[in-house]
Order: sequence, then structure tokens, then C-alpha cells
Amino acid sequence: MVDANNTSPFNAVPRVVVLLCLVIAAGELVFWAGSAGLIGGMGYGSNALRLEAVAQFSYFPDATRWMLQVGELRLDYLWRFVTYPFVHTSFVEAVFVIVFTLALGKMTAESFPAWVVLAVFFGAAIAGALIYTLLVSDNTPLIGGFPAAYGLIGSYTFLMWVGYGAMGANRLNAFRLIGFLLGIQLLFGVLFGSNNTWIAEFAGFGAGFVIAALAVPGAIGRIAARLRQR
Repeated sequence: MVDANNTSPFNAVPRVVVLLCLVIAAGELVFWAGSAGLIGGMGYGSNALRLEAVAQFSYFPDATRWMLQVGELRLDYLWRFVTYPFVHTSFVEAVFVIVFTLALGKMTAESFPAWVVLAVFFGAAIAGALIYTLLVSDNTPLIGGFPAAYGLIGSYTFLMWVGYGAMGANRLNAFRLIGFLLGIQLLFGVLFGSNNTWIAEFAGFGAGFVIAALAVPGAIGRIAARLRQR
């Protein structure tokens, strides 16, 4: 008989999801150590490590535009497609991303193998950066894991879409979560102003939905057939 008091709370969360969150949390631990003077010395500055990480790991659209113009691929630019989700502008932002990743990643991992979770997370980050580069003219960097987390929302939405269809219910109900988040984005934009990074987030959502569908054999064909019927 298993003693519930000795059961780890992490047992219910798939390891691939825990690993993604631990990488994000590790970065915040390093930033805390820097602010406490444990790394770099007391005169290093509370935000110095975070600012260095933003400079080294965030995604800059102009770098991709330059590679496309000259036809040259540079590893120090390409790796930013998959590093920017792990560095955040604040501790609070990192906490929100971890919460999203734990909740939505767990739901995705319960229905798909670990490689699909990774494909959704990183695929959404890459797709978000590419769509952001195509639609935005400035060089405002992408930093933080929201595009990747929105990819997990996309995969969860696909699962709900399939579930509602199996029950004969209205499949549009599956999009309530992303609709709610879109409303929050619009509200915050009106009240506090916003930049164009939301484009990457919703592109990440779309990528997560598509990747999840591709992971189910025949799912794309069934979706296309249903759309043609309409």
C-alpha cells in the first residue's frame, strides 16, 4: 500500500514537462544569485545577469532578416530560436510561463509521447519567431516562454476539439481558453499599451494546434474533410 503522505507531488507531472520548467527556474535562480551578490560580486548589479542573458539569448528579428538577405546561416543567430523561451524579463513573467507549461504541458503529455511535447514547445517558439519576423518591421526582441506556452495551449485545444467532436458537442467550445486569453491581451493593450510580441504568442498557439494534429495519424485529413463539408 502506498503512503499518500510520502508520494511526490511531481509524480503526476510527466518528466519532460518538469524538465522544461526546471530549466526556466534554473535561470531565475542564477539571476537571484546575481542580485544577492553570490555571482559576480556585490558590485555587479541586481539586473546585470538578466540583462546579459537577454542580450545573449533573446531573439532579434533583424538577425533572421540579415541571414535571409545574404543567404548565410549562423549558429549564434539560429540557436536564439530555441533559447529565448528560457530567459524572462522578470521573475513574475517566468512564474506565469512555468504555471502555463506545467498545466498545459501535463495535459498534452498525458495524451502524447514526450517527443510531441518537445515538438510543440520548441516548434511553437520557432514558428512564433518566424511569423513575428514576417509581420513586424522593427527589431523589438522576443524574450520569454509565452510563445512556447501558447503552443501547449494549442495542443490542448486540439485535444479538446477532438473530444468535443467525439461527444457530438460544439467543437468551437475548444477555443474558449484562447478566446479568453485574446480578450485579456486586448484589454491590457487598451489599458497599458502593448508591443507586437502578441503576434508570436498566437502564432505559437496555431503551431501547437497543427503539430498536435500532425502527431495523430489521419487527423489533418479528417479536419480538412469536415471543413469542406461546411
